[in-house]
Amino acid sequence: MAALTEFKRLSGKLFMDGALRASSATTMFDIIEPATEDVIGHVADATDAEVDEAIGIAGRARKTWNAIDARSRAVTLHDIAAVIRRDKALYAEYLTREEGKPFKEAVDEVSWCATAIDYYAELARHEQGRIAGSTVPGQFHFSVKEPLGTIVIILPFNYPLVLLCWEAAAALAAGNAVIVKPHEQTSVTTLKFMELFAGLPAGLLQVVTGGARVGQRLIASTDTHGVAYTGSVSVGQAVARTCAESFKPCLIEASGNDPFIVMPSAPMEQAVRGAAFAAYLNCGQVCTSAERFYVHQDIYDEFSRRLAEEAKKLRIGNGLDLVDMGPMATRKQRDRFEGMMAKARQQGAKVAAGGGRPAGLNRGWFVEPTVLTDVTPDMDILNDEPFGPVAPLCRVRNFDEAIELANRSRFGLGGNIYTLDSNEIFRSVREIQSGILWINAPLLDNDALPFGGRKLSGTGRQLGPEGLAQFQNTKFVMIDPKAENQDFWWFPYAKEESFKG
Repeated sequence: MAALTEFKRLSGKLFMDGALRASSATTMFDIIEPATEDVIGHVADATDAEVDEAIGIAGRARKTWNAIDARSRAVTLHDIAAVIRRDKALYAEYLTREEGKPFKEAVDEVSWCATAIDYYAELARHEQGRIAGSTVPGQFHFSVKEPLGTIVIILPFNYPLVLLCWEAAAALAAGNAVIVKPHEQTSVTTLKFMELFAGLPAGLLQVVTGGARVGQRLIASTDTHGVAYTGSVSVGQAVARTCAESFKPCLIEASGNDPFIVMPSAPMEQAVRGAAFAAYLNCGQVCTSAERFYVHQDIYDEFSRRLAEEAKKLRIGNGLDLVDMGPMATRKQRDRFEGMMAKARQQGAKVAAGGGRPAGLNRGWFVEPTVLTDVTPDMDILNDEPFGPVAPLCRVRNFDEAIELANRSRFGLGGNIYTLDSNEIFRSVREIQSGILWINAPLLDNDALPFGGRKLSGTGRQLGPEGLAQFQNTKFVMIDPKAENQDFWWFPYAKEESFKG
């Protein structure tokens, strides 16, 4: 009940200049709890004036932040991470109520926020530039890393806190101010999360809620200097076009349709359990979910049977109960997913498990974890992103065919393979076209290594040194401490260096 009371208190609010304030917006969006379909809060569609005010506040706040030494900034970020780690269960409850994922998954997400902040707090102290050997005796040549300015972060609903921290931690550690535009479905959780950042200068990190208009105004402003967007391909392309007008740096993570290859040498139990996790984590609402399964013909029948058995074991229900899979986040997402399942059946796919709504759950946007067999490469279910809990299984004759089909996609975010054959392992590293590759260990991340894709999956990288560089400008500096003449290349040019004819 305390959480529901807090949802009401945070409804219609913005987080600006270090404090919550009631928005003057006349338009509000309902927040509907995915497991119950109850309206638990409202989100303000911030006015243009509020957006512009937040941008102005950020411009002033980042000057205060940059006046602080790098070590002290790191200490502040570590203090924030420690509180996140301590109070993770509290924020996980809000996340489960708003987004629907099981409480265990929500706790994991909040925990990952703390590790990302700790990582960038230290990395930024070490990535301030470098010294190079000079090209002129007596000179000093080096580069320095500078913040871009004010960074706009546009978030999705599926991992609103960890993606915020992956990007905001890097941006803040680099010395930038940040304005967050959360997804309408998970805005209250994001607003609640801001209380953890009280140690930052007022206005350095702000949350302006609303729909597409709010995001567009933030991105198009001449007073914002970098953008991080996670969402659909079409919106990602629009964001990139807007940024291109002023050459504003942008990080785009725009969808995936990841392959999952299973070869005969794979240990069957681990491959089946890994496949179930990769397909059904967060009800399949993960950009790196395994969504195209290519299984060798020699093990196809056993694998499909055992994966169907695994899917049927999963406990489905309210994420605050003891469950393995919660509901989809919105009615719109469920309608889209069910439409794709119907199309797959029309095109000839057979349902080996799931395929409908779970019995006994008459409220909430629940669907069953689904296994589809007899799927062929031309079917829509293999060529579009389902973004839901389905494992479509396609039979392949050999490793070469699996690689060919895995790469036959408009997307290139992640890829998975289960094999103990060392030749197949190293060929997959070289040949699978993706930004991330999981071999016998699906969907793990590492703060110290880059996360991102290729093709229509987007551009730029989160995490690792690459994630920090995304929000930095590099300046080359050349110093001659004596200000000597440089006649070796200044005017006037020597006669002996002129054209001899």
